[in-house]
Amino acid sequence: MSLLELNNLHVSFKTRHGEIKAVRGVDFWLDKAETLAIVGESGSGKSVTAQSVIGMIPRPHGRIVDGSVSFKGEDITKLPIKQYRKIRGKQIGMVFQDPMTALNPTMKIGHQIQEVFTKKLKQPKKLAKESAIKLLEEVGIKDPVSRYYDYPHQFSGGMRQRVVIAIALAANPSLIIADEPTTALDVTIQAQILALLKRIQKERETSILLITHDLGVVSEVADRVVVMYAGSVVETGTVQEIMETPKHPYTWGLLQSVPTVEGERQDRLKAIDGTPPDLSRPIVGCPFAARCPHAMEICAEQLPANENFSGTHKARCWLHDSRTKSYLELAAGGETSE
Repeated sequence: MSLLELNNLHVSFKTRHGEIKAVRGVDFWLDKAETLAIVGESGSGKSVTAQSVIGMIPRPHGRIVDGSVSFKGEDITKLPIKQYRKIRGKQIGMVFQDPMTALNPTMKIGHQIQEVFTKKLKQPKKLAKESAIKLLEEVGIKDPVSRYYDYPHQFSGGMRQRVVIAIALAANPSLIIADEPTTALDVTIQAQILALLKRIQKERETSILLITHDLGVVSEVADRVVVMYAGSVVETGTVQEIMETPKHPYTWGLLQSVPTVEGERQDRLKAIDGTPPDLSRPIVGCPFAARCPHAMEICAEQLPANENFSGTHKARCWLHDSRTKSYLELAAGGETSE
């Protein structure tokens, strides 16, 4: 049994312009001590999927329409709010992408970390303070005793992100959701934050659900990858499978849009032409069809089934259907593939 399993998850938001179907039939799993990265453009449904796991879908406009989120074998979407709050923070921690808005600017850093120990773990104040100081040291804050009394504005962006990670770790959760944890940080600080997450995961055997659009981050820390587009999963696989043998045209586009420092000079990045579909309207066929350079007539008419390439690698694309392969071979002059 996996630590976390999402099955046919659908999430919608009611707006003045109609219902926005932000997440459409998402399926994936996450095992103990594993890092799973969800990648895709802005608006692909990554963060909404993560919010569904931690029970932070904005209400009353947002709701889980269908599907399940199973954590340790229990569908937590069916839990009352009081029970969900016992899981949130204690068993599932969250690292937000903007530490300045995630932290309370009017509270000292130490007190914000200490709250987790007093409220979630019921530790007495003196012990909670000692635990908070120890945790500050663990995440790499120098002179943690004095920094305990500082406010968020007295820390750099990288140090604030370490504090947010400390808060997420305080109750020693089984799962940490990291939503763009290195956004707006320079490359050196990004590397430090990623190294910190990897070290903590190894020491505590924590599972990490990483939300990012940075494929460089994915290759550095993830074990497996889920590629999302227009609220749907279009490809999943190990990091090696996604980076070296991607199967979906959208994944090809993401990889081609990454700047390189090796090989021939790259004057301009290759962008994916077009725009994502309107999620307030029904999507017939493959959601990427309108932007795909390899699109065929059937792509706009019918959603392809998942094609399995290994026990861990699968993609939704008509290019890999056996009937399409036969057609392409005939169009190329009757050649057959080995």
